[in-house]
Amino acid sequence: MSSRSGHHLEYANHHHPQDHGRAPARRPAAQLASAAAASGAGYTIVHAGKQVRFGPVVFWIAVGTVVLLGMWSAATATYFAFRDDVLTRLIARQAEMQYAYEDRIADLRAKVDRTTGRQLLDQEQFDQKLDQIMRRQSALETRATALGTIPDAAVTGSIKPQGRADAAPSSGTPKPSPISDTVIFVAPPDREARLESRAPLIAKTQPSQFAKAQGVDSALVRLQTSLDQVERRQLAALSSVEDGIDSRVRRMRGVISDLGLNMAQLEAATPRAGMGGPFVPVKLPSDAGPFERQLYRININRAQMQRLNQTLALVPYRKPVVGEVEFTSGFGVRTDPFLGRPAMHTGLDFRASAGDPVRVTANGKVTSAGWAGGYGRMIEVDHGNGLATRYGHLSEIGVKIGEVVKIGQVIGAVGSTGRSTGPHLHYETRIDGEAVDPQKFLRAGVRLSAG
Repeated sequence: MSSRSGHHLEYANHHHPQDHGRAPARRPAAQLASAAAASGAGYTIVHAGKQVRFGPVVFWIAVGTVVLLGMWSAATATYFAFRDDVLTRLIARQAEMQYAYEDRIADLRAKVDRTTGRQLLDQEQFDQKLDQIMRRQSALETRATALGTIPDAAVTGSIKPQGRADAAPSSGTPKPSPISDTVIFVAPPDREARLESRAPLIAKTQPSQFAKAQGVDSALVRLQTSLDQVERRQLAALSSVEDGIDSRVRRMRGVISDLGLNMAQLEAATPRAGMGGPFVPVKLPSDAGPFERQLYRININRAQMQRLNQTLALVPYRKPVVGEVEFTSGFGVRTDPFLGRPAMHTGLDFRASAGDPVRVTANGKVTSAGWAGGYGRMIEVDHGNGLATRYGHLSEIGVKIGEVVKIGQVIGAVGSTGRSTGPHLHYETRIDGEAVDPQKFLRAGVRLSAG
């Protein structure tokens, strides 16, 4: 079928003469390939008297290509044979991966929802606490305003500043003032509480919306502590105010009782200024707390104290001269300085210099202003309810009969007119025309001014 050269064919013709003239028999292509493979130089393919010769590399390339085509055909056939199973497994794997991915997303969403819910809950709790603190601060500011409506004069003389190391010590029993109603004015202890409660605490320490829980709690605790301090100071100030007003009301009533005066008559004699308006009863809310109830009691007692102050404005318990109280002659039986015999002295002689101002000791109306025998120049003032005062031995008279005078008003000057041995003020207090010891009234004034 195949050989390395043409000599092989020629050799075959010479050995078979009987075949001469006949066409050579056709040999299969496989035999030709085998023959070509047996030779070491190359391969020759003979077909229909034609020969094709090629080297081993080309041959094996052709063989490899045929093998690869066969393998590819087998793989393709296998793929199509098992295509449905492969696709099913791929789809199942894809679905499994998708389900796992969706489960993971659902878990993450659940975590996000829980975290968001927790944050919303924390934010809601924080907002509730902050709203509670704001309402409490507003209530404290309202209380501070209520405390501010209480006049300082309502509690002066009965409340002393507390907790101040730089406060000067008291020099002793305060002396009555000749022009005031013997009240020593001091700063009320609630002033610091008023100022502190108005400070913008919320604006200073208000945390942000996304602050950490510990930081938020710490800020809220600081706010609560600050508000607690303000509330304690306000309650302490309110208690001090209530105690001071109660103490002063008791002293006022005690003074009127000790002087033997009739409260109803004094109130009836008290002049009333123009006032009016519809009657609106004071009602305490049913849900009022301790602060509101205490403030209600204070307002009631303060109204009573104001009426007593108006009543006591007609009681002559103040000094008629400026300076220290020093008597040259007391009330009662004494030796007459001119005759040397026992005599009744119906007033007090105050040591003073000529020309010193003389002040009226209570509100009233001048009923006498002129020369009055042994009194010399004398002024008499009617204070109502049978009370009257006399000021004798004056060098000058500064008022007229019928003139209305007020506490502390200068009505004359110290002198030595009438039966007098030297400049001084003869001062009398009378009840229903009868002379009584003025020291009784002066001691009442010292008692009212005592803290």
